[in-house]
Amino acid sequence: MSQPPTLSAAQIPSERLLLRTTLHEADREALIELSTDPEVRAHLGGPQPRHEVEQRLDTLLTTDATTRPGSYVIADNTTDQVIGTLMLARRSTDRPGHVTDDGEELELGYVLRRSAWGAGLAFEAATAALRAAAHELPDQPVLIVTQTANERSLRLAARLGFHPVSTFEEFDAEQTLCTAPLSTFRT
Repeated sequence: MSQPPTLSAAQIPSERLLLRTTLHEADREALIELSTDPEVRAHLGGPQPRHEVEQRLDTLLTTDATTRPGSYVIADNTTDQVIGTLMLARRSTDRPGHVTDDGEELELGYVLRRSAWGAGLAFEAATAALRAAAHELPDQPVLIVTQTANERSLRLAARLGFHPVSTFEEFDAEQTLCTAPLSTFRT
């Protein structure tokens, strides 16, 4: 059985941002910061050890990140500086949190550097990715799964038009499952 398609765009521009699949060596320190910052990782299992992040980045930079469908670097469209990452990929059927019987719904996830918080950049990046997907893919449910304790992320999900439908336990924490139809992002 073939996996349902994901967003194929290599770049997605918005007013202030560029979502891109390509990783550059210049992205390294910002990506390390995202994975090791305790505040950024507070609802994502905590900071990861720097040496593990560096090893993972070495592999990604040598194998080319474009092989990971639906994964994007969020960069400032003027400076190309990394401000975060965004993922719009299929949620694995072996994980909890689905709204269809067969699973593999599109799942949206994002993480931004602290210096980018509070400026509407996560909303802008998510909206750009969802609009691109709505024009490329058939209508289907899109999920956002976040720790229930992550009030900022839940507010952003609501602002994007997602509605909470259930909670469940994963990673030793209560998660809230939110959903929206992809068609609502067509403009």
